[in-house]
Amino acid sequence: MVALLVLLLATLATLALGQGNRGGGGGTRVGFYRSTCPRAESIVQSAVRSAVRANPTIAPGLLRMFFHDCFVNGCDASILINGTSTEKTAGPNSLLRGFEVIDAAKSQLETTCPGVVSCADIVALAARDSVVLTGGRSWQVPLGRRDGLVSQASDTANLPAFNDPISVQISKFADKGLNTQDLVTLVGGHTIGTAACALFSYRLYNFNNTNGPDPDINQAFLPQLRALCPNGGDALRRVALDTGSSNSFGNSFYENLRNGRGVIESDAKLWSDRRTQRFVQRFLGGRGQSSRFNSEFGRAMVKMGNIEVKTRRQGEIRRVCTATN
Repeated sequence: MVALLVLLLATLATLALGQGNRGGGGGTRVGFYRSTCPRAESIVQSAVRSAVRANPTIAPGLLRMFFHDCFVNGCDASILINGTSTEKTAGPNSLLRGFEVIDAAKSQLETTCPGVVSCADIVALAARDSVVLTGGRSWQVPLGRRDGLVSQASDTANLPAFNDPISVQISKFADKGLNTQDLVTLVGGHTIGTAACALFSYRLYNFNNTNGPDPDINQAFLPQLRALCPNGGDALRRVALDTGSSNSFGNSFYENLRNGRGVIESDAKLWSDRRTQRFVQRFLGGRGQSSRFNSEFGRAMVKMGNIEVKTRRQGEIRRVCTATN
């Protein structure tokens, strides 16, 4: 009887330890490659660091890549697969960058630990490392995802869009198990990076056939945007999403929203709609609010990173990230 009790307690202790490392769902856990590929995280970090040093625009590209991957059939690296009608070719993904960084990390990992580290986990790690390299706070990334076998451009239809009303944004995030606080926090990733004029210039001239600009745009900010994106000008010209801070991760993005300096419509609506404004207000201010944003961003990224993940016998570990085995 005593022996049975000891065995039961030992089992419970083991389970508790396992749960303590869980990432919040889906079977992922921190330290997944500790014994099978101990250098996995440092190898990815090195590849990202080299790329971002050479081209700072890679950092927001890798962060966006993770978002766009997770929102389509879960975080399974389906966005990386090449082909004529894969996710990578879809309109919302056409301007993403950083794919070569994932390939470089995968190549080194296959040399060091062949067949062990998934492309999906590389994307998750690269997103975290991109935030850190631009001044954001690090967080522990639960790992153990496997790579998906399907990638179809048509599946990207439900990606959050630049002109989605708040009700649609809330609904799209809720469909993935993310609440309104997660929405406002994760959109804060726009503190780094740029948007093409094509995604917002309609707000500057004849918004909703009014012969005028979007009233959510600060009138003092409007001339600056119009100078960058003249009517009929270069639709591919890039403009900072967080004015004055496109390469620095922090809470200034929310200050700009409050001040009518949100560049794309879906961002600007976060301040003008009371359902989301109260969460924006949580991140307004100095060092304390910046710390809160960094902390909550990491938490929300872990939560998003467990959307519909494939683990154990699901999916596969690709040999190269651009094609299934």
